[in-house]
Amino acid sequence: MANEDNRDAQEYEEVAAETESAETDTDTPGGDEPGEESVEALKARIDSLSAAMEAAKEQVLRSQAEAQNARRRAEQDVEKAHKFGQEKLLQDLLPVVDNLERALAAMDTDNPDLKAVVEGIQLTHKSFIDALAKYHVEPVDPRGEPFDPERHQAMTMVANPDVEPNTVIDVFQKGYTLHGRLVRPAMVVVSKGAE
Repeated sequence: MANEDNRDAQEYEEVAAETESAETDTDTPGGDEPGEESVEALKARIDSLSAAMEAAKEQVLRSQAEAQNARRRAEQDVEKAHKFGQEKLLQDLLPVVDNLERALAAMDTDNPDLKAVVEGIQLTHKSFIDALAKYHVEPVDPRGEPFDPERHQAMTMVANPDVEPNTVIDVFQKGYTLHGRLVRPAMVVVSKGAE
């Protein structure tokens, strides 16, 4: 009996081993339908990850471009602040130059008693203009030029047949530019056609 029991146990183990072997064959990739579904799922997953990676790359490039543009704008703002930061100070100093020019125009330069005073005012005016030029401040004196509303402010128009219409024939007050940007327009008299 013991022999029969051993034989039965052995047959049972062989059948169990065959069943287990058959189950593992159907779960492996490359087998029938269940394995093919796994490959398709993996391909779909790879495709979705590739698309996500491309989107992330594009987002990184956009972020880098935005950061570079912000840095460039900040550099331009700093440069403008350095260039035009003195504009308010300049507007306060320009009347001093105007007053020196008015004083020179009003003085009798032929009077020997005033010669020293005239020379002092002339030297002061020259040193003031030289200091302004050092900081890229240039006068706008458009006498004889065509009227430009971007740089000139017309105070009055006078009929003058000797010059072309819209020509600056007199300057009440010079204008000034700072690094080429207008700080103050020139106040001018403009010619008009004969009436």
